[in-house]
Amino acid sequence: MRAPSLASSLVTAALTLAVAAPVRAELRISDLEVFLNDLEVTVHVVLLGALSEGFHEGIQSGIPAHVRFTVELWQYNRYWRDQLLVTRIVERNLSYNVVTKEFKVGSLRGEQRPVFATRDLRDAQRVLSEVRGLKLTPATALDPAAVIYVRVSAESALSGENTFLTRMAGTAEQTFRQSDYRTLQRVQ
Repeated sequence: MRAPSLASSLVTAALTLAVAAPVRAELRISDLEVFLNDLEVTVHVVLLGALSEGFHEGIQSGIPAHVRFTVELWQYNRYWRDQLLVTRIVERNLSYNVVTKEFKVGSLRGEQRPVFATRDLRDAQRVLSEVRGLKLTPATALDPAAVIYVRVSAESALSGENTFLTRMAGTAEQTFRQSDYRTLQRVQ
């Protein structure tokens, strides 16, 4: 009898990992809205699936979950590469206190907001995954004839570790979305 070759062993291992991979909800950005109100460019973002099923056990044992939004304002250039104008990073974490059985959502970076505390995981997830009224730049700083758009990338991870291995294990996810093109001048 022949010993199995290295290639067939690798194929078997890859198939075993693919079949054994945890089933999880996909992280996605459902609402991305760009407003030109109050003479400022303002963004609203809602992230769905920020806490997948693979996160729940870790959170219940006291491991914090982190969500990072990277919001970029770009200017479209017709004949050349688009120009990055502004980048804002909003980072939040969700921690669970096992003794008081309370979830706390705190801001780590990019915004000033009080710590939100609740005993309901749904409320904590809602606060963790919504960014409302993020002001990027004054509209006067932009060229009135420019065509702009917003790109948002979002990451969620246990302990803030977002690597290839943690994404394969189901304890980290990331997604990306781009808004429609907007102009500062009203087109008639």
